[in-house]
Amino acid sequence: MKFPAPRSWICLLALSSPLHAAPAYPVAREVDVSDDYHGTRVADPYRWLEDDNSKETKAWAAAENKVTRAWLDANPRRETIRKRLRELWNYQRVGTPFRYGSKWFTYRNSGLQNHGVLYVSDSPEGEAKVLLDPNKLSKDGTVSVENESASTDGKLLAYAVSSAGSDWQEIRVRDTTTTKDLKDVVKWVKFSGISWAKDGSGFYYSRYDEPKKGAALTDKNEFQKLYFHKLGTPQSADPLVYERKDHPEWGIGGDVTEDGSYLIITSSEGTEEKTRVFYKDLSQPDAKVVDLLPEGDAEFSFIDNDGPVFLFKTDLNGPRGRVVAIDTREPGRDKWKEIIPESKDLLQGISTVGGVLTCHYLQDAKSALKTYDRQGKFLRDVALPGIGSIYGLEGRREHEETYYNFSGFTQPGAVYRLDPATGESTLWKQPKVGFNPDDYETKQVFYPSKDGTRVPMFIVHKKGLKLDGTNPTLLYGYGGFAISSPPDFSIPRIVWMEMGGIYAQANIRGGGEYGRDWHEASFKTKKQNGFDDFIGAGEWLIANKYTSSPKLAIQGGSNGGLLVGACMVQRPELFGAAIPQVGVMDMLRFPKFTIGWAWEAEYGDPQKPDDFKALFAYSPYHNLKPGTRYPATLVMTADHDDRVVPAHSFKFGARLQECQPEDGPPVLIRVESSAGHGAGTSLTKAIDQAADEWTFLSKTLGME
Repeated sequence: MKFPAPRSWICLLALSSPLHAAPAYPVAREVDVSDDYHGTRVADPYRWLEDDNSKETKAWAAAENKVTRAWLDANPRRETIRKRLRELWNYQRVGTPFRYGSKWFTYRNSGLQNHGVLYVSDSPEGEAKVLLDPNKLSKDGTVSVENESASTDGKLLAYAVSSAGSDWQEIRVRDTTTTKDLKDVVKWVKFSGISWAKDGSGFYYSRYDEPKKGAALTDKNEFQKLYFHKLGTPQSADPLVYERKDHPEWGIGGDVTEDGSYLIITSSEGTEEKTRVFYKDLSQPDAKVVDLLPEGDAEFSFIDNDGPVFLFKTDLNGPRGRVVAIDTREPGRDKWKEIIPESKDLLQGISTVGGVLTCHYLQDAKSALKTYDRQGKFLRDVALPGIGSIYGLEGRREHEETYYNFSGFTQPGAVYRLDPATGESTLWKQPKVGFNPDDYETKQVFYPSKDGTRVPMFIVHKKGLKLDGTNPTLLYGYGGFAISSPPDFSIPRIVWMEMGGIYAQANIRGGGEYGRDWHEASFKTKKQNGFDDFIGAGEWLIANKYTSSPKLAIQGGSNGGLLVGACMVQRPELFGAAIPQVGVMDMLRFPKFTIGWAWEAEYGDPQKPDDFKALFAYSPYHNLKPGTRYPATLVMTADHDDRVVPAHSFKFGARLQECQPEDGPPVLIRVESSAGHGAGTSLTKAIDQAADEWTFLSKTLGME
């Protein structure tokens, strides 16, 4: 099993502005628009920027991009940074092999390819041939493969492609022997898995209704449905398997068990960590869908089954995760059997390869592996190469081996073979990158937040660092949706540290590092706790002489973009620079676009008085104050982001430029074209983006 962001409009461009001064910005007109929230009148002067199809919005965004490009490109250091990024990124990368039937599949990148290429072979060491090269799907690298699943025998591969970074996907099917596509095409797929019937006759997938013309990137996504696509038939003939007309905001997905006997149907409401589980007996032609766990009071992730006995990972009565067995013939909760109890560490996921339960834990945000037998008897700890993160461990119960990728902040992703029966790991592939990891050190510290909560933070830098408060430091955070921020390898961060920078990563509340309690300590009306944690990280770095306010930058994307926006607004004097990427900046109107309504489970509902009070108190767009000196800011978004629509960044950036004093630091808005929320971004665009970020920080933090 797989592991499971009142002036007339004219363009005032200052292309020759000196680098030490803020440029003249395009002037965005203000409109007299406001809304009443529970008796509070809230102005929204840049509402017109929500219309991404209007000529006026497009012209304004283009003008902002022109100013940004002129400011960045005038710095001669940018090309030097870009060349170093290309040089370091030009190394061979091999993904973890995964097996279907007698076929082995592996993603590889020769170095500077925009996307990894999928190869197929008869064994991990066997001669491999190209099965799917995403680089050939578009000339500019803006089409990517976002998901794939092979039939049980490995003869067919269903793969989902995304264009220009959009969340919308199109599923196609390829013969793994001929490497040719079949005629099957499935459209309007979003937030969906692909799960094959055991006989390879077709696959289950989730989709939304086709949106109105011109509204695909902004309209709300509701009424997701589960379908089955039978090969050789048009999508219009796909039978509907499951829907809930009474719950338009339920997300619905389906997975076939390894034995092919059951379809496990899961539903969730928004991004809430609570799932409902239903199942369908596939051995009975007209079997009905059975409610198994309809309460929606906890997280349940299906692991495997022994006939009618299902194994689940759950946080019910164990917020850091445990494993239970549920006999579908007697599904009452008093009949459940606990297989693996909750521990002090977060249970991330479970592999069943070799009939062993290989459990991936997070120990203070670092990966750890433990193995158990099917009855829950502890077998052993699996030794890992150091402080880092693992990904992979895919495979089926009957397989004898599996592979995982291990990486750290200064350790490029190496691939290891794991024998679950013995717990022995052996190195399979080790990448060679043009820098010396021994020149750097990684440490983990714990610091107190505003309310005394102990928060972990990783700090990475060159050895021999002097703690004199003068080091340029980049503080990164996310802190939301129960998503953890473990150690990971990044070429841009290596270049940042080569430039003399320190990298710090705070594991603030709102993330998933310590389970449900850690997440819920900073969501909805308690979201401020995470902001306090992040601000506390910056204060700790300054107090301990790593850096000082003029040398401290903050960065985050999506929910992390909100984090950066909120913290720079609340404590503008604490930071020298800020890079909010694809952030959720208007906390009163986020539910109105695409999948934004789903985030009410995380942020709260602006239409509820208590939630509104909390949201309005920290909403970055609404809390900017004229005349306040904010940090130098590079607001980043993309024109095809249909997760966090560009309007968030547009409105925040326009308001920030208006509020920043004339002699204040620069406020730049960078709009990437033919790109989305981040997934599937081509390597070419990733290099250019990183070059722009480090050029911006090198100037604004005085690194030259």
